[in-house]
Amino acid sequence: MTRILKQFIVFVALALTLATVAAAQQNVTGSVRNGTTGKPAAGVDVVILNLSQGMNEAGSTKADAQGRYSLPLSGGQAPHLVRVNYQGANYFKMVPPGTSTADIEIYESAKQVDGLSGTARVVRAQAQSGTLQFIELYAVNNKSNPPRTVAGDNTFEVVLPEGATIDEANAQGPNGQPIQSMPVPTKQKNHYAFSFPLRPGETRFQIAYHLPYSGDATLSPQNLIPFDHFVTVIPQSMTFEAKNAGQFSPMADQPGTTVQVATNIRPGQDLSFRIAGTGLMPADDQQGQQASAQGGAMGGTQRTGPGGGLGPPIDAPDPLSRYRWWILLGLAFVMAGGAYLASTRGPAPAQAAGADSTGARVPLDVPGSLRTGTSTPAQAPASTADTFLAAMKEELFQLEIERQQGQISAAEYEQQKAALDQTLKRALARAGK
Repeated sequence: MTRILKQFIVFVALALTLATVAAAQQNVTGSVRNGTTGKPAAGVDVVILNLSQGMNEAGSTKADAQGRYSLPLSGGQAPHLVRVNYQGANYFKMVPPGTSTADIEIYESAKQVDGLSGTARVVRAQAQSGTLQFIELYAVNNKSNPPRTVAGDNTFEVVLPEGATIDEANAQGPNGQPIQSMPVPTKQKNHYAFSFPLRPGETRFQIAYHLPYSGDATLSPQNLIPFDHFVTVIPQSMTFEAKNAGQFSPMADQPGTTVQVATNIRPGQDLSFRIAGTGLMPADDQQGQQASAQGGAMGGTQRTGPGGGLGPPIDAPDPLSRYRWWILLGLAFVMAGGAYLASTRGPAPAQAAGADSTGARVPLDVPGSLRTGTSTPAQAPASTADTFLAAMKEELFQLEIERQQGQISAAEYEQQKAALDQTLKRALARAGK
């Protein structure tokens, strides 16, 4: 019996050793395809990042003649990110625990492309203590054919009001995560340029800034590209008056706010409006509770990711019904992407260096002072744990969007969500949150 027991112990130890070795030797494999040429991307550099170690590079290789690659997964069940840098732009693919394949599509780059237009521009404002505070979202669609990435020093340009001081800015590529990307001044007055690449699909830019305020202000937004929708959002305690009232229509069912929407915006179109009074945006949880009473998220499921609490398009027979999902999605991004309280924190100089053309910066994890109306002191840089948690939550949010828009199957959604939920649960446990 003793000899059998010893043999059993040796067998278990050997099995555990083999399992450990197998786990340590697990690889992620995939292929890199050039979406512009439709051919394998042979010879490109492929890098794997271990997210549990602060996005540290864990290995690199080159794709073979068929665009295939294989890289070791380090750190056990830690989540990873596969990155390919090509012609000044980064392309990413998330590798959650339990996943061993990651295919990536890259594109040829150009300084300008045809087929660039705006889906929505959302201007969100509040006022207090002599300061008018803004967060603006620009959703830009790259429908170039064949598909190409816009890369360079000035990929997207915005015009801010006279006297604006920029506080925060970030950008988010198609199905990606918000990353810090500060625009820099151009030679034209009040013009600022982002250097974040515009990959095929929708890219979103968010910029927070503030102005001195004496109780009322007249604004003349300038659009350099056409936009499907131009949206203004202010607290209900403030008033909105458009220079041309016929251009704007109110959007109902937005608790605590006044929302005005103009559609089919042309470059140079006069969208001047006057706002007056003071007020802060309602807290997210208040909006969430009221929106929940009106209906759950698309498909009957309440959204719980960043921006949760904003309901789905409401089946109302009004002219804005076809635009509601895009507008609400834009509002959700504004509420999810971070915020500021200009009167209580030092603004970043407008001349601060922006992100380089690769856009390779750590995702923002900024407190929601603008969306809650609470005073927030200056924050220290986010810790690695906080940055990771923000990235995981954003990934869950993006997964929900893909499901709602029918971009992935139900089976793919369940598999990816289970893996991300497991990763987020372990990260929250380690962080003690």
